Amino acid sequence: MNAPDSLWFKNAVFYELPVRAFYDWNGDGIGDLRGLIDKLDYLQWLGVDCLWLLPFYPSPLRDDGYDIADFRSVDPDYGTLEDFRELLDEAHSRGMRVLADLVFNHTSDQHPWFQQSRSSPASPFRDWYVWSDDPRRFPDARVIFTDSEVSNWTWDPAANAYFWHRFYSHQPDLNFDNSAVRQAVMDVVFYWLDLGLDGFRCDAVPYLFERDGTNCENLPETHAFLQALRREVDARYGGARVLLAEANQWPSDVVRYFGQTGAAPGVAAAPEFHMAFHFPLMPRLFMAVRQEARRPIVDILTQTPAIPDNCQWGLFLRNHDELTLEMCTDEERDYMYYEYARDPRMKLNIGIRRRLAPIVENSRREIELMNVVLFSMPGAPIVYYGDEIGMGDNIYLSDRNGVRTPMQWNVDRNGGFSKAPPERLYAPLIQNPIYSFQAVNIERQFQDPNSLLNWMRTLIQLRHRNPIFGLGAIAFLAPANERVLVYLRRLPKSAAPADLPGARCVLVAANLSRSSQAVELDLSNFAGWTPHEMFGEVAFPAVTTTPYQLTLGPYGYFWFRLDPPGGQFE
Repeated sequence: MNAPDSLWFKNAVFYELPVRAFYDWNGDGIGDLRGLIDKLDYLQWLGVDCLWLLPFYPSPLRDDGYDIADFRSVDPDYGTLEDFRELLDEAHSRGMRVLADLVFNHTSDQHPWFQQSRSSPASPFRDWYVWSDDPRRFPDARVIFTDSEVSNWTWDPAANAYFWHRFYSHQPDLNFDNSAVRQAVMDVVFYWLDLGLDGFRCDAVPYLFERDGTNCENLPETHAFLQALRREVDARYGGARVLLAEANQWPSDVVRYFGQTGAAPGVAAAPEFHMAFHFPLMPRLFMAVRQEARRPIVDILTQTPAIPDNCQWGLFLRNHDELTLEMCTDEERDYMYYEYARDPRMKLNIGIRRRLAPIVENSRREIELMNVVLFSMPGAPIVYYGDEIGMGDNIYLSDRNGVRTPMQWNVDRNGGFSKAPPERLYAPLIQNPIYSFQAVNIERQFQDPNSLLNWMRTLIQLRHRNPIFGLGAIAFLAPANERVLVYLRRLPKSAAPADLPGARCVLVAANLSRSSQAVELDLSNFAGWTPHEMFGEVAFPAVTTTPYQLTLGPYGYFWFRLDPPGGQFE
């Protein structure tokens, strides 16, 4: 039985941020942990429940910290372990939790484990990585970073052998067939959780093991290790820590990372992760808006299997990586490139390296629409830092750095991010006049009641007041007008205590078109019920047995709370 607070993540709003991009406290041009502590009041005001921190460990920073050189420390640029402990204390005192990125598929080639592994065949660390004399092994494993790597094998002259890597060639994969590696990874997990961390976003989990004759993804051995990890975490911390999986796979494969479904409906017999990202939904949100058709969204969610009741999807519009198109067909991928990345510099690997606002051409209506849909889908929404104010990107920066520029706080020097000379900043601020810090910043939008920032805060508050969005079931309606996406979120009486706040039945209508649309809905099952528009608390005409008619403006939307006659739910 779960403790009452153990499912907090199902209704939480997450906020993803790179420490170095958020706020520079000591004036060296790089964001740090003390800077983040200084800005926790802002995140509390916004309504954030949980912070997701990108890697802050010592690293050569050839992959923005995802190439870790020491799993048990803080990079000196960001502060100290004592600063990290203070961050946890300060966040917890504000009712916020903290997740950290954990990369255990691979390390930096500068990690002492790899340096010792390559030093000699007799090294006790030799078997900590995957070595081979034959670079043709595992030919069915795809190359993920297609723009920079031609093979998953790289020759190492010191070791006189090839090493295996699923990502960059400076990120050798650990050998999870070695029990010492598996224990070392678990020890790292326990180390940070013992410090008070609330959980991890676990990077690249489908790729832990390799087997001949397979594509080296989603292997049974991988699931067995993850189940063992979950058992240990639950046993040590009493179910009070959360593990979030990054598994960029089709839903039928991703659901396995929640755990093997047991005999009882909605129960995981061998749990793995509490949460997992729903990667395929994200590009289809963009696809649906540009095609002005609901089919891409409805199809992918219809194909998504049920997950255990004590698990949750993580939903996002954008994050620190490229807008991945791996879980798209070739035709869908070509369409997305044509519509959203006509400049070749906008493309990276199998994706699009742009932020939310620029990708929709700074359309406030589209930004609102996509967030309204995201926040009302089954899952926990994740906001990428700066997207709450519509920050821009810089496609001229290398790799994915164009979506990782300094946070824009105000109109002061460096956008209020740092007091360092501009040339010392870890990355330049956005100069495009539409997205520059003079035009787009938190201070200015905080003072404007009609700003995107204040609208996002209202959206977050509304979701908090209605746990149905994190707990309820979804059912799509099929009106004749394909340009309008309509669905019901329902919370059966048996599924929640009587004192659960907010709506128990919500109707969502979203116009995916750039022009006004009329739609007729068959709501005859709700005859006599009254729709209340939730953003303005306005009562609409009661539902009858005749088609219910709505008109939505360009990219318009409604959240309706459906109240039964007399307020009595069955």
